[in-house]
Amino acid sequence: MERQALAYRIRAFRKLKGLTQSDLAERLGVSLAIVGTIERGTRRVDERMLARISEALQVDSDELLPPNSATKGDA
Repeated sequence: MERQALAYRIRAFRKLKGLTQSDLAERLGVSLAIVGTIERGTRRVDERMLARISEALQVDSDELLPPNSATKGDA
């Protein structure tokens, strides 16, 4: 479930920033297919990729993490 919540938040922030999946893929230096799998929640996003995504979207990585995430804050 957490992977789906993260995927939803990444997609929401991408759209909020007015970016297409292609735009995000270009900023990340990955294929459009990879961005698609991330946004569908079928690809695991490690800390390194999360940092790259947050930089590409110009948001703090904590904002991308779903509320009550085990890796967020001191939880």
